[in-house]
Amino acid sequence: MTDNAATPERDARRVALIGVLAMALACTVWGLSPLYYKLLVHVPPLELLSHRAIWSLVAFAAILVLQGRLREVAATMTAGPRSVAIVLVAGAMISVNWFVFIWSVGVGRVTEASFGYYIFPLVAVLLGVALFGERLSRLHWAAVLLAGVAVVALGVGLGNPPWVSLILAVTFGIYGALKKISAAGPVVSVTAETLLLAPAAVGYLINLAVSQGIGYDAFTLALLLFSGVLTAGPLVLFSYASKRIGLATVGVIQYLNPTLQFLCAAVIFGEPITVWHMIAFPMIWVALALYSAASLWPAAASRKSDIVS
Repeated sequence: MTDNAATPERDARRVALIGVLAMALACTVWGLSPLYYKLLVHVPPLELLSHRAIWSLVAFAAILVLQGRLREVAATMTAGPRSVAIVLVAGAMISVNWFVFIWSVGVGRVTEASFGYYIFPLVAVLLGVALFGERLSRLHWAAVLLAGVAVVALGVGLGNPPWVSLILAVTFGIYGALKKISAAGPVVSVTAETLLLAPAAVGYLINLAVSQGIGYDAFTLALLLFSGVLTAGPLVLFSYASKRIGLATVGVIQYLNPTLQFLCAAVIFGEPITVWHMIAFPMIWVALALYSAASLWPAAASRKSDIVS
């Protein structure tokens, strides 16, 4: 009797553990991606972005073909003007996000990029309030306020606003908001987005080849082709994990991404860490701790209520 009762609980724990591992792996790949882009600094950012859009489309389409779901992309693209507009704007947001991140690696500003992904969850919270009427607890507001102070402190200290951080956080925040109102799943929607981006990417590369001539050595070509796997793999893992673990857990594990980016910048790339970084980053970490606590406590209370009932 006890063993039978315990089996569903053990299965649930195993599923949750696999979800946590999948999420951690996705965030690890994202967090270490600056190492990959550093190998391609000799490829101009817009050229690299074009390759990423094309090979990501190939990778996502292959996944959907294997799943027998490719027709869902056509359904998304023919669902009406609203659906197409969402895909178009989302594609624009993610392409700007990708471009700025690629550029930041090339010019040695990965520290600033990591700061952007640290503040992204707090930008997402504000967008939730502004666009969806979500209500925040006092801890959430304290986290957002502290993050705002950190951004201002870094901007004042460095003499200019941290534009890389702000662009990455805002574009990814808007991208996430669009995903929330989209009826398509993550893989289908990204496939549709890259499908819209691909013609411009192909046209740009053809024009570049005709006007300037482009050629790659075998190693560079292999890396460019791998950009599709690098984009698709973590997203599939993220989608898998999101269905198996709570959103609060997903949010906490996601901080692994900017943490690894920051370590790449400071330890491997040797980017300068100023006193202003040492002031702003701890403030952000405290803000994220407050945000995590505000998100996890309701989930814990809900689980306790379920157990009691």
